This record gives sequence, C-alpha cells and structure tokens, in this order.
Amino acid sequence: MLKIAVFGTGHLGKFHLNNWKEIEGVEIVGFFDPNDENATAVTSQYQIKRYTDPELLMNECDAVDIVAPTIYHFELCEMALRKGKHVFVEKPLANTMEEARTLVKLAKESNLKFQVGHVERFNPAFLALKGYHLQPMFIEVHRIAEFNPRGTDVSVILDLMIHDLDIILHLVKSNVSYISANGVAVMSDTPDIANVRIEFDNGCVANLTSSRISLKKMRKIRLFQKDAYIGIDFLEKKTEIIRLNQNDDKNDFSFDIETNNGTKTIGISNPPIQPVNAIKMELQEFKNAILNNTETPVTILDGFSAMEIAHLILEKINNAQH
Repeated sequence: MLKIAVFGTGHLGKFHLNNWKEIEGVEIVGFFDPNDENATAVTSQYQIKRYTDPELLMNECDAVDIVAPTIYHFELCEMALRKGKHVFVEKPLANTMEEARTLVKLAKESNLKFQVGHVERFNPAFLALKGYHLQPMFIEVHRIAEFNPRGTDVSVILDLMIHDLDIILHLVKSNVSYISANGVAVMSDTPDIANVRIEFDNGCVANLTSSRISLKKMRKIRLFQKDAYIGIDFLEKKTEIIRLNQNDDKNDFSFDIETNNGTKTIGISNPPIQPVNAIKMELQEFKNAILNNTETPVTILDGFSAMEIAHLILEKINNAQH
C-alpha cells in the first residue's frame, strides 16, 4: 500500500483527494492545510487526518502530493526530497528559477520519482494523437479563460500559458532560438493577457495567446506540418486531422481535389476520444512510476523547461514595458 500525503486542500487539492480515494493500492495518510476553516471541512468530508506540522506528515508517507500555492512549492519539495519521499507537485514547478534549479539538482541526486502536474498531457483530445507522426512546423495556440481572482498570485504566463509551453516543448523537441512577447496587466498586478512568438532551431514557429479576462473559454492548439493539419480542442475534448495523400483506413472520409500537379486526396479523420479523467490518470501514472521504478510521464526536467521558457517570456514582457 502506497502511503500518500496531500499538501494543500483548496479547490484543486480537493480534486486530488477525490481521485486518490478512487485509486487502488493507495492510502491517504493525512493532509496539511494551514487554513483552519478549510481543514475542518476537509476532515469531516473526507475522514482524513489533519496534520499541522508538514514535517510530521512527511515522516508518515512514501510520497507527497503538493497542491499548495506556488510560493510554497520549493520548501515542501525540498523537505520531501531530503526526507527520501517521492514528489508530485502541481505546475509551475517552483516560484523562481533559482528554486527550480535547486530542486532539479536535489531530485537528480536523490534518485526519487518526481512528477510535475502538467495535466493537459493527459487530456483525452491530446491522448487521441498517440501513434500519429507529429512534426509541427507552425503552431497556433489560444488559451482564454474568464477572470478568476484565485489564479492571480502568478501571471497568466505561469498560470495558463505554461500548459501550452509544456505541450509544445514535448512535441517540437528542439531548442528555442528566439522569443518575442507582449503582455498587459489589466485586472491584477501581473500580465493578464499575453501574445508570444517562439522560434525553434529546427524552423518551427509557435504563436501563443493567453488571456484570463475573457467572457468565454477556449483551449485550442492547431498544428501545421508537411501534408497535415491537426486541431486539438482541449476544452471540448475533440481532435481533427486533415491529411494530404493519406488515403487509408484512418480517414473518416476523404475527397479528391485537382491541382496543377494532378489529383490529390484529402483525408479527414476524428480520432476516437477515450473518456479519461486527466487528474486521476496523472496521479495513477505517478503511482505506477514509483511501484514499477519507471520514469514519470512528466519529469522534473519537463517542468523545469516549461518554467524556464515562461520566465524568459516574462523577462521579454517586462523589458518591453520599461
């Protein structure tokens, strides 16, 4: 039985508790939350022991699940690694790049499992593309949300855009050569809307727009590559693939077009979407990595890379404003 301790039981923390309770072979030994009112509600709802000392709780578990605000990520991750505990931490990995570098070094030395909660990797619309050859050369991203004061302790880059930065780095697998960025703080003290262009060494270009001051929601990535277009709707959980000259059984339907170079076949398909609970799946994968001694699906280096690009973007926005 894998003993899990949960740190932070706010809005997202409760989702984690609900999912841990459904995962076999796991015992939640306790939780830590400094908010008395919230902690009392969690104790009565989940019948889980509350600890007021994070160190005592860590002594009781095999692995920690850190869903606390970003400013506490470093001290909790560091304490867990030094105590020999496996770590799952919500994105972003840490509050500063210095903290992130220290955690990468500690995790490397510790030989423990470390996973960062980039949950969009487990979105059914993204999972549906497994087995497809993805080699995007142009990427268009829109992640737009309604204003919610809960997320404004960090900029829209670290709050929303970092999801897409992780997906893009996972897909492109090339070094970043150039970044340009603009952002505006509208409702909070940090950028609430931003537009970013990232160029990669392999020639791929990504345009990203993130906003948290919209009246409607949107979470879409469009990938353009030689002979194919792939649209991923993370919100509606839909994926579409339009391919040239791929007349095979993967197509839902196809049609021919006449060009100067003769007849070409356009194939359109919507890969089947499996109904997956993304949070439950990422926590299950973390558990499996510990028990099977395999690499976590989203490593600490993945979390570090997304955070590093996010901070470079913030630097560009700050420089543009001064």
